[in-house]
Amino acid sequence: MELSLSGRARNLKPSPTLAVTALAASLRAAGKDIIGLGAGEPDFDTPDHIKAAAIKAIEEGFTKYTAVDGTAELKAAIITKFARDNKLEYKPDQIIVSCGGKHSFYNLAQALLNPGDEVIIPAPYWVSYPPIVELAEGVPIIIEGTMAQGFKITPEQLEAAITARTKMVIINSPSNPTGAVYSRDELSALADVLLKHPQVLVVSDDIYESIVWGEPQNQNILTVCPELYERTMILNGVSKAYSMTGWRIGYAAGPAQIIKGMKSVQSQSTSNPTSISQAASTTALEGDQSSVNHMLQVFKRRHEFVLERLNKINGIECPAASGAFYLFPDFSQVIARLDGVENDIQLGEWLLDKAEVAMVPGSAFGAEGHMRLSFATSEENLNKALDRLEKALA
Repeated sequence: MELSLSGRARNLKPSPTLAVTALAASLRAAGKDIIGLGAGEPDFDTPDHIKAAAIKAIEEGFTKYTAVDGTAELKAAIITKFARDNKLEYKPDQIIVSCGGKHSFYNLAQALLNPGDEVIIPAPYWVSYPPIVELAEGVPIIIEGTMAQGFKITPEQLEAAITARTKMVIINSPSNPTGAVYSRDELSALADVLLKHPQVLVVSDDIYESIVWGEPQNQNILTVCPELYERTMILNGVSKAYSMTGWRIGYAAGPAQIIKGMKSVQSQSTSNPTSISQAASTTALEGDQSSVNHMLQVFKRRHEFVLERLNKINGIECPAASGAFYLFPDFSQVIARLDGVENDIQLGEWLLDKAEVAMVPGSAFGAEGHMRLSFATSEENLNKALDRLEKALA
């Protein structure tokens, strides 16, 4: 008897960003000098005081199960963080700690969505939003935020997309993959639309909130419109702010009833996040924050350097970002003039072969013709990669 996979597993595509990183690593192992600009993680080491907290937790035997939704200490640190940085007040039963930001959103989708429920997702979008919605038997409704619109959606687009089936709308600012940041006025205009539709849960994915230049930090739709408090879920984590991607700690804050449902889902999947990582994350949130500002300044400098270089390369048009550590250049002119290259996926393969540079095709984010470039790598690597792109596309 031949066993077959479920329909959901057969239809589910692996994460394109992780696939590009893995391909670059395999080519590098085979002897090619590949420069990877696909990784969505800071290239800095986790700060020493955070690592020391993890070591101390191990030495003191803090290696057992914790509460499913996180330790009391970490939840208290998260509550303090929200009050300190966002001027938002939460109680412990409004907080859940999960195994990364992706896990938080997965738990939310499983806890909230019924078959056929619609989730509005602005494009370009983080690659995992639509698949996670589909795994919960929801329906992704994509709104295109074009480059001319600064990769952001308008209130009119949002209003037109909301139906009686709309259950959730996602706002990711700063954005992965574009680095776009909604201004206070833009968030206020979106909030005016959402206030008219009380059945819609607002999901604010703030994982890049500490990496912002140009606009005020720690700003989201809830800080702009407190009237949405009873139906807004904030997603965040320690991975980007403290360079702790591998520690796998994300968290969510929102209505207690939904948090309770997320806790039930998590109790039947992962149970608690790693105890040691929780101890380290408590120290990250409570301790010295100077490393966060240091990384921000480095990312800002890299952004300006890469942006200037990209816009000098023949056929590339790249708008400035306002946060995160990505640029999202338009390569459509390049695709049009390269023989044998019909789309951004083929362009990605061409660049790997001709320039030995790895980037993620924009079609993975709902924006064909673009490429996502991560500048979360050394300036030496960035300079070398840009030299190669310039030469290959001359």
